[in-house]
Amino acid sequence: MSVLIELKDDRSEKVQYDNISYPIYIRRGILSSYPNYAAPSHWHDDIELIAVLDGQMDYNVNGEIIALHKGEGIFVNSRQMHFGFSDSKAECFFICILLDPAMLCPSLAYEQDFVLPVVRNHNAPYIFLDPNSDWQREILTEIFEIDKCNGQKITPLRALSSFAKIWSLIYENIPSEDSAASSENGDLAAVRNMVGFIQKNYARKISLREIALSGAVGQSKCCKLFAKFFGQTPNTYLNRYRLGRSLDLLRAGDKSVTEIALSVGFESASYFAEIFHKHFGITPREYRKRSREVNEKRETARSMAKEKLHL
Repeated sequence: MSVLIELKDDRSEKVQYDNISYPIYIRRGILSSYPNYAAPSHWHDDIELIAVLDGQMDYNVNGEIIALHKGEGIFVNSRQMHFGFSDSKAECFFICILLDPAMLCPSLAYEQDFVLPVVRNHNAPYIFLDPNSDWQREILTEIFEIDKCNGQKITPLRALSSFAKIWSLIYENIPSEDSAASSENGDLAAVRNMVGFIQKNYARKISLREIALSGAVGQSKCCKLFAKFFGQTPNTYLNRYRLGRSLDLLRAGDKSVTEIALSVGFESASYFAEIFHKHFGITPREYRKRSREVNEKRETARSMAKEKLHL
């Protein structure tokens, strides 16, 4: 089954932390587990750290594409639009870590002097991590250390220690803040407003004019921003979001395909099926059937496990 990132209406991710008491997320991922080898574009307050274990992928941060290969990685700053993908469907195995900068703020002084200068630095939306650079290689090493300790009782402490070291390296090496990125920051705000509008109104018919107005930009600028940040048109983005919303309904199995198509904003079941097949490679009915089969296998495995416990 595909990996699905759950998003809020403003396109921020609902991060499923490993432990509700600690804002830490540590996973090993496979790019092919995402629909069409592409994660959805999203943002979050957390810092994102990626290290490629094998293969390659492209990484889009605010519309800029960064190629990542084995041994390389990327630091994505807080609240940046980003996603990994491969147009050529090349496989990639990687480590993904999310850490809340608030972990580094035991007092107001730490936050003001060391955390906010990095988080608010518009000249550092991301940092490409090159193993040939001494300080960037140190960051990659700490990413591997966090991954290595994952699942242990001491993980939160070790992750915090590595995070502090990573942060100090970034703080010492990123370019100083200036006003050069103010226009770029304005574009990012417009994009967030537009995707938020789409996610709140996807179930009804939406025009390009409405989308552009929600971001306080013209229709031409709207199309350019979607091409830059998402590599697609506003209409394609809207349809793909509708498809994502349809998956939960298909898995639930309570509504017909026609009812689902209309409830997520498609004008007909036939058009919904056409777009669904083009995006996922199977029909909505086939997806529902496979989902049920997977659920049945899971239930069977659980039942067998329970029986063994009672033997």
